[in-house]
Formats: sequence, C-alpha cells, structure tokens
Amino acid sequence: MRYATQLWVTAMGTVLSIAAVRGAADSMLPEGSAPLALSASHFPDRVHEFVWRNWNVVPTAKVAAILGGSPQQVAALAASMGLPPAAAPAPEMPKRGYVTLIRRNWHLLPYPQLLALLDMTPERLAFALREDDFLWVKLGRLKPKCEPLRWREPDEPARRRAAEIRRVVEDTFGDELLRPTEPRFAFVRQLSNPPPLPAPVPAPEAPVSLRLVYSYLATYGDPLSDPSLDPYPAGFLQRLSAVGVNGVWLHVVLRDLAPGGVAFPEFGDGHQRRLANLRRLVQRAQKAGVRVYLYLNEPRAMPTAFFANRPEMAGVREEGFVALCTSHPAVRRWMTDALAHIFQQVPDLGGIYAITGSENLTHCASHGAWQSCPRCGPRRDSDILAEVVAALEEGVHRGSPKADVIVSDWGWRGHGDATDIIPRLPKSVWLMSVSEWDLPIQRGGVESKVGEYSISSVGPGPRSARHWAAAEKAGIKKAAEIQYNNTCEIASIPYLPCMDLIAEHIHRLAPARLDGMLIGWTMGGHPSPNFELAREMNCRPPPAVDVALEARARAHYGTQGAPHARRAWKLASDAFREYPFHVSVVYGCPVQQGPANPLYPTRTGYSATMWGIPYDDLDGWRGPYPAEVFAAQFAKMAEAWQPAVDELRRAVEKTPAERRAAAAADLRYAEAAGIHFASVANQASFVLARDALSASGASAPPAERTALRAQMRRRVEAEIALARRLYTLCGEDSRIGFEPSCHYFYLPQDLVEKVVNCHWLLDGLRR
Repeated sequence: MRYATQLWVTAMGTVLSIAAVRGAADSMLPEGSAPLALSASHFPDRVHEFVWRNWNVVPTAKVAAILGGSPQQVAALAASMGLPPAAAPAPEMPKRGYVTLIRRNWHLLPYPQLLALLDMTPERLAFALREDDFLWVKLGRLKPKCEPLRWREPDEPARRRAAEIRRVVEDTFGDELLRPTEPRFAFVRQLSNPPPLPAPVPAPEAPVSLRLVYSYLATYGDPLSDPSLDPYPAGFLQRLSAVGVNGVWLHVVLRDLAPGGVAFPEFGDGHQRRLANLRRLVQRAQKAGVRVYLYLNEPRAMPTAFFANRPEMAGVREEGFVALCTSHPAVRRWMTDALAHIFQQVPDLGGIYAITGSENLTHCASHGAWQSCPRCGPRRDSDILAEVVAALEEGVHRGSPKADVIVSDWGWRGHGDATDIIPRLPKSVWLMSVSEWDLPIQRGGVESKVGEYSISSVGPGPRSARHWAAAEKAGIKKAAEIQYNNTCEIASIPYLPCMDLIAEHIHRLAPARLDGMLIGWTMGGHPSPNFELAREMNCRPPPAVDVALEARARAHYGTQGAPHARRAWKLASDAFREYPFHVSVVYGCPVQQGPANPLYPTRTGYSATMWGIPYDDLDGWRGPYPAEVFAAQFAKMAEAWQPAVDELRRAVEKTPAERRAAAAADLRYAEAAGIHFASVANQASFVLARDALSASGASAPPAERTALRAQMRRRVEAEIALARRLYTLCGEDSRIGFEPSCHYFYLPQDLVEKVVNCHWLLDGLRR
C-alpha cells in the first residue's frame, strides 16, 4: 500500500494505522541528538536522491508507494537521471541486506517511512539497532531528523539538473550500465554449492586443534530464527573444511534460545524453533567435520521498564539500558540453567565463545563502571568477571561435559593487564587473546600501539604473551584471536594477498604452543588461499616460511605463475606494513567505502561513526596521525600496492586454465583494495584543501587560493577514475563491498553517484 494512505501492512501481515506506526516508532526507536539530515546537493532534491539510492534495490512499486506517486512516475524520474531500466532487485536484499537499506536511507526517511521501506515492525527494527552487532553505534547513535518524503513533479530547474546528471552518466559509463552484472548476493548460491574437489584430511599431528571462523553467508542478529537464511549450508561447510577450518561460530542472544524460568518468564519466545534449527545445523556441520560454537555476550542489558518489578536485579545504567546484575544469584542461575538447557537439547554443540567485556553492556563490570551498582560496588572487577565465567562454564558443562568454553579477554580492564583474573577462571575453560594487541608500531614517524585485529602488524604482542603465560601457569588452554583474510583495516574485500605477513605471524606464534585460533571475526570467513596457507603451516614441525609460501604459490598459480605470485605477495605485504594503523583509523576512516564515500563541498558537522558512515570527518579518521601524515601514508601504501597488482596480473596470465578463475578473483580483490587505499588518500587531501580554502578567506593571496582549488580538482578527478574502475570490478564480483555484519558498504550504483558527485564539484571549482 502507499505510505500516503492511512494503512500499512507489516511483514507479518498485521494492518496498522500510520498513526499507530508513528506512535510505536516514537516510543521504542532511538533518536539520539537528532540533528538535521544531510541532503546530497548534486541531486535536484531529496526525492531524486531517494529514487536514485533505491533504484533497482527496492521494488519500484514500493519506492512509489512510500513517496505517494506511481511506478510510472518513479521510473520516468530514474530515466531522467540516466539510470538503467527497472529490473527486479536482488531477492535477498530485504533479509540479507537490510543494514545496507537502513544506512543508505538513514538521512532520507523518518522512522515510519523507513519501517515501510524495510517492511519491519518497530520492534524488529529496535532489536536490529540494539543487538545487530552494535548497529546503532555504527549509525552514530543518532537518527537524523528527516521530513517525510512526498512525491511532487519535478520543476524546470530539477529537470535541467536531472538532464545534466544523465549526460555525466552516459559520457562516463556509456552502455556499461545496460550490460548485465553479477547480481548482489550471487556469492550465496556460489558458496552454498559443494566444492569441486573433496576436502583433504587434516594432518593428525596438527598442534592447533581448533580453527574457528564466522560465516561469510550469515546474517548476524538472529541467525536461527529463519531457516531460509541458513548461515552454514552444507556446500559452504565443505568449502571451509577443505581449507582447514574445523569450527564455526554464530551470534545468539541467550534470552531467545532458552526459557527464562521463574525469574524471567518473558524470555524464551520462539526458542523451540531456534533450537530445532540449531540442531539441524550441528548435524549438518558434523558431516563436514566441523563443530558449531555459540558466540555470547551475556547477560544482555535490558530496558529500564524491564526492572519495574525486579529492582533488586538492576545494575549499571547506560544509554537507557540497565545491566542485569550478576551479583544477584537469580541472574547467574538463569544464565547457568539456560545454557544447560541448550546443551542438553543440542548435546553435539562444539561449545561457546564468550566475550564478557564487549561493546554490549552486559554485567556491571563489562564497561568498567561496576562501582555505580549498589551490589557490585564493594566488590572487585575480578570477582565479577570470574563469577560470570563460572556461571557460563557450569551451564555448558552441565549440559555437555565435552563442549568447549572459550573465553576472550577482549575488553577486560579496558584492554589492559588482566593476568590476576586468569588464575581465577575454571580450569576447564580456554583463554583467548587477540594476538597482536598492544604491539608497539611506528608508521609515518608516529608511534602507536595496536588495539584491534591487524594484518599489517605482525604479532604476538605483549598483552597476549602475558595472558597466555598466565593461562599456561594456571593449567588453562590457550587460544589466539587472529585474522588471516582481512581485518577492520579493510573488511569490504574478502581477503588480501598479504601472504608474507600471514606466514610470518603464524611462524611467530609457534612458540606459544596454542591449542586453538579464532581466524575469522564477522569479517574474514571466506574460504581463501590465505586459509590454505594457514592449514599447511599448522603441522609439526612447521615448514619454513619461504618453503610454505613457495608451495602455496605453485599449488594456486602453477609453476609459471608462482614466481609472479611470490613477488606480488611480498610487494603487497611490504606495502601493507605502511598502513597508518590505529583503532580510530580502522573504525572511522572511509577505507571500507573507498571511492563510494561522497565528497562534500563544505563541512557536514557530522562525526565519523564506528564502521558505518565516515562523512568528511578527517579529524575522526586520522587518530594520532597528523592529517598530512595520514593522507601521505595511505598514498604511500597505495603507490607501493600497485606493483603487487601488476605482478599478480602476470601470475594470472600464466596460471593453468583450470585454476585461472580463482586466480582472477585474487586479482580483482587486490586491485579493489588498492583502489580503496588510494581513495582514502584522495579524500583526506581533498578535505585538507577544502578546509584550508575555507579558512583562508577572501583576503588570502590569490596564488594560495588557486593552489588549493587545484589540489581539490586533482583529488576529485582522481576519485572519478577510481570510482569508474571499481564499478567494473563490482559488476564482475558480488563479493566486493560486502561484509557479513555490515552487509554491503556500497552498491555499484553508489560508484556511479560518486562520479556525478565529483563532476558537480568540478563545476563548482571552475566557477
């Protein structure tokens, strides 16, 4: 139905009035500071912007209904801007790409219209914002204030501007927009198919017994609620097993997977259905030699109203939510009983992987503010943490004594020293630590420390070394969190050709005598040559680094292609060592979006969000690096990366025909990564020049202003070339731009928009 009418049908078929939807949205959906939304000045108006952003992403009829226009009117508007004819959107987009839909409409639609676009209830969207891997944080903890969009016929200035857009599109892309491209999410079907060859049998003497990853195909928030969104199809499990993976994890919320008992009778809605889906998944994974682990942040904080009848269980408060205080015995008892129920119902589960200090507010010490809780305040944080882990371990092992309980030290003491906590953990748990954490580095003359997953920084670092030593002394198994495919350094590319860095890291971990590794966070779970290298180095005694790399190059590229691949890997690894690493950089800068991030003619005033929307916030992108150094490091890395791409291209040309398709994918991802690095340098330099020009004032010397405008033009023109090339690569491969928890950071048409954006800026700079 049209949004303009007075009724709206939810995804469950419930008919609601628009007033009811507005009321529900106002009562449960967060607003934050609600600043005025941004509008893209390169479009004639917000209606044109909305049609462009959703063209062939959402059905034309739905776009028209939300605006209150007709499909024919919307199609004519799209054609006036040079967009291709209407086509069926990717059917997976509503369920597998809703984060993409939310992000691209965040500044365009108020909540009621956004709910209609997503076909979500307010409750479902509120759950996604809260529990879907910190989506509210990724959106900046604010909902921009948007006026409702209404259809109106374009006036003459709007028609002229649309015609200008069309000319830019046609001149730049020709008929490429009309040619078929690989549909978004095509990789789901491709990876779900069985691999062409049977999985190799892992060497029995492999010292690292567990290699755990996340699914490249999974939806994050509630993956067990919908069987059609199978996170681990049989063919994908076989592919993972073939590259040495023997454990997979998926995110769950404990209150949705088990009943709440007497203390929390409202918990457990739909848990039988989820457990049945989990049971089937575990059975399917067993056939591939893979075990399934549940990822937990527990107990999850709840809204204030939840504690109206149980104030004695309310703990630390944060942003409208309240921790379930684990100093109350009933809370710990529920956690233990819930896990015991799950593992009794699904006894072949591999175990749990728990982060007890994550971004989610859980127990009162999870974010370091336990003193504000009347029960926890007199206690030590180590008491609280150890008690939480003990409650988890008791429940798992009551249900299944053979299951693993893997506990990460992520977030403990603000990522500081926690060696005194480790001896207090149950002896049956595994202690997992990010390998490279706290590693001192110097990039561009700036000294810093690693505070996230990093391929560019080869661990182990001092924190993990201390914690593993404490675990070994306590008789506790040890595991590393490490990434082999990619990291937040660039997660929108499935894997990077930095094989020398990966081999070096694996080699340096051998003395730690680890029992397991998590080798894929939400990013990094794509079967890859990187995983194959890790599998082949996981043996006793391990091969020399050069021997392992030579063998992998020959296996993947053949005898003639191998020398070029080896040079490419070395060049890419050396280039990547220049990455200006810092947690602010990898979370805030536009490296995930690359040239899809627009350029803004003036300051937006918006701060870059964690892994979400970078805007033009150069100060938020650069962390401890001076702006010029930040830009120069990305430029230096991109320049050094290009020879690696050239060598990889030569390797592909000499690869045997039967392996060339896989080799060509490696090349696409390498080239796309280099484009992203170069684009960050361009964007940083553009913002530097733009802001300097603004600050210089009309009284500044004309030569200075001319030089700044010339710098801006060079960066804009460079972005056009990068966006144009990346559009072609995206058309060839649906994986580019995707990450499982963020969905698509960008779609191919966003790169077309960037070209429009840049030409509009160039017109302004010529004036």
